[in-house]
Amino acid sequence: MIARLTGVLAEKHPTLLLVDVGGVGFGVQVPLSTSSKLTETGRPVTLHTYTHVREDVLQLFGFLTLRERALFELLISVSGIGPKVALGILSGIAPEALQRAVGGKDLAALQLIPGVGRKTAERIVVELSEKIQILPGVEETAATARAAVPADAVSALISLGYSRPAASSAVKDVLSEKEDLAVEEIVRRALARVTK
Repeated sequence: MIARLTGVLAEKHPTLLLVDVGGVGFGVQVPLSTSSKLTETGRPVTLHTYTHVREDVLQLFGFLTLRERALFELLISVSGIGPKVALGILSGIAPEALQRAVGGKDLAALQLIPGVGRKTAERIVVELSEKIQILPGVEETAATARAAVPADAVSALISLGYSRPAASSAVKDVLSEKEDLAVEEIVRRALARVTK
């Protein structure tokens, strides 16, 4: 089983990535949430993968976080949900929102996901409502998520064409004034500083 893949992002399509690992191109199917966070080809990428094997097919599904992969594995354990449907579900709802909807038995929220009807939503809730609250080893603490915010903001500024030192300095200045800001707000404030 291929559990993780690290290489260079060679091609990017909405739900398919081509990752070059030592000259071998791996086609990896991904949810839109993963694809949208990978902005440029030619850059290193690490994906947590799930290898799906049937008698006639071998497929790789990739995720940026262990939480997404764990949710994918739970979803495909539900009767009637295969890898394509699970990928569609993860493309249609954020992992945290999915956990809340299933844990809270919120059928209406689940039915808002494209491709999920009432029967599928009911099966997901019945089969996963207890399991989905306990994802061992993949829960992201608030501190972990908070620690990633400055790095994400710096990366966003670099992708907009600013140098790493200028981006780091601007983010540091913004966070010295107020710490509890979302990445988008940090970037907005930092842009105001670097463009002066």
